[in-house]
Amino acid sequence: MRIGVIGTGRIGTIHANTLSRHRDVGSLILTDADPARAQELAHRLGETAAPGVDEIFRWGVDAVVITTATSAHAELIGRAARSGLPVFCEKPIALDLPGTLHALAEVEAAGTILQMGFQRRFDAGYAGAREAVRSGRLGRLHTVRALTSDQAPPPADWLPLSGGLFRDTLIHDFDILRWVTGREVVDVYAAGSDAGPAIFRQTGDVDTGAAVLTLDDGTLATATATRLNGAGYDVRMELAGELDQIVVGLDDRTPIASTEPTGPPAADKPWTGFLERFAPAYEAELCAFVQVVLGERPNPCDGREALQALRIAEACELSRREHRAVGLAEIAGAARAGAG
Repeated sequence: MRIGVIGTGRIGTIHANTLSRHRDVGSLILTDADPARAQELAHRLGETAAPGVDEIFRWGVDAVVITTATSAHAELIGRAARSGLPVFCEKPIALDLPGTLHALAEVEAAGTILQMGFQRRFDAGYAGAREAVRSGRLGRLHTVRALTSDQAPPPADWLPLSGGLFRDTLIHDFDILRWVTGREVVDVYAAGSDAGPAIFRQTGDVDTGAAVLTLDDGTLATATATRLNGAGYDVRMELAGELDQIVVGLDDRTPIASTEPTGPPAADKPWTGFLERFAPAYEAELCAFVQVVLGERPNPCDGREALQALRIAEACELSRREHRAVGLAEIAGAARAGAG
């Protein structure tokens, strides 16, 4: 199998490394907006660098992995679909609903595969939580608390391209909430704060956000995120039911300290970022993509799943701006979606 990797930044490098070692992948063609970066990675892996995206499609590949800037995702997804190629794409499909829906329409018209990169679905902790909920171990689920906290803000020049805290960061929490619980969000109430560094106010973004979400079975969920968690990178989910209570992401590297005299000690080596925290999950999702391309397993996260997570993020942004509860029925794109 020959795979084209478009984008050789941080995530692209990780995915190229995974694919280069995979027994079912014979070769890679790498390209990037910075040709020297693609060339250096190709040399290091013993793979081929292409001068541009056109060559990826002209030289012939069996599948495409897209890890470019978000602004290029939808066009590349459409191009790959028209070429009849399976695609793995990092989230999101696009930063708006029209762009997302157009790309999905192209994939569906072509009858091709689009697997989205929501890596938390491949994390052992979240998989365990899903099993606990689905098995009935917790009894009736009544409360879910999800959080994502970055240790430091991203580069200032990247913020205007990110889509904002709800679309860029909390979208992972929205996706994994649906995946773990098997339920849909019916309404949200969200708020945000830009009281931190001025770069957030200058770009119309917030450095900290929170949302209350009601699921279709009455379960209540909260999702919070911040770019300013100096203690370290913290991603957790707590699930409470009438019979039991569990947590994802609590280990000896969780950057949290107890004030209780007999509480656990603070982490000696807290997580520093998502690439480190989710390294096994990133590898697992690419291995799954190879299996999907080979016809050995169904698609674990198709484009309609990504659409649903984006719809929740859009509802939260609308709620934040207008200071009101927003029903998901107000947000376009609900047709044919499902929790999978």
